[in-house]
Amino acid sequence: MLYLKNNGSFPLKKLIKINTAVALLSCQLVMSGCKKEEKKPVPDAAVSNISIKKAEDQIDYKNFNLFDVYSIDHNGFLDSFISVSDIYNDPHPVPEDMIKKQKQVSFEKLKYLELDARYRKKMLDAIHLTENDFLFIYNYESNTLEKIPIKTLKAVAYLDPYVSEGDEIDGYSYMLGFKVNSQKSSDASYGVYNNTVAAFGNQNPFVENKMKPIKWEKAGPEISKKHFSGGKLEYGKTYQAQYDDLTYYLQDFLQEKQIAERKLIVFNGKKEKIFEKSFVNEGEGEEFYPLNGVEMDVADYNSQWTGYLLKGKPIVVFGFLSQSFGCPVITFLDKKEPVMEIKCDNRH
Repeated sequence: MLYLKNNGSFPLKKLIKINTAVALLSCQLVMSGCKKEEKKPVPDAAVSNISIKKAEDQIDYKNFNLFDVYSIDHNGFLDSFISVSDIYNDPHPVPEDMIKKQKQVSFEKLKYLELDARYRKKMLDAIHLTENDFLFIYNYESNTLEKIPIKTLKAVAYLDPYVSEGDEIDGYSYMLGFKVNSQKSSDASYGVYNNTVAAFGNQNPFVENKMKPIKWEKAGPEISKKHFSGGKLEYGKTYQAQYDDLTYYLQDFLQEKQIAERKLIVFNGKKEKIFEKSFVNEGEGEEFYPLNGVEMDVADYNSQWTGYLLKGKPIVVFGFLSQSFGCPVITFLDKKEPVMEIKCDNRH
């Protein structure tokens, strides 16, 4: 039996650094007595190194996507897998003869396919990747980064776990992507990719060691009155947290004694409001994650995270809503930046 389980902080029934490093070249004019020292040409090698560093720091976000990492139970092994099916919509992603002859092939064999060179290339071309690119998997909790050459990864297709034996199978019945690794199934093997997010490309897009769990504390009623007045729903609890010089305030709004909305407001060190957003529970398939430190012991698990995640992008915040349908998003603390979806191939 094939079993799908999401490993990131964005579960399948669920539930992601930002700062471009800039190299500054400082040139000094050295004075000797009243005489200027003669200018010397900058060696070609130095200019080349600076150009290379600047080029490496520039991330092209045109065809950029973030992905979740899943674990798939398959024949007693736990396969770590990244699905690209959210951006790869070819109606014939697997060999057509396999689809045509499905009634003559065992269901176990249909569950897992390794793509040959032709179908592998078709998938890579469609998602704007080459064999010279890399898969980057960043664990923002442990601050560890995996950089894996795409040419070393198997291009694979796993049958949608909601497909049952005897169902008619077509190309859309498969989750297409790359197998990261495989290990014997055990309790210890689960959770290896918790609190991770992945991306493909030729450069590492992630800012390292700048993400932190949000440590909430209860705030007094004066905060609610000052910053959250005018709400139509019943007021619940108020919380606050800190990240560098930023202050986060979070207000619960209740409907029939249940949390229906959480509103976040962020102030900078000058006490200027720089961002606000409401997280709304819209019903079936959604629920609020417990808040770190006040509704859940931070020693057990952290749901809300903030910090710099992607190079050249503003601070992010995420982990407020669990979704059963669709994929989660990360929110940038800048109204000019649209939210970024974490591709999750959610087939509910």
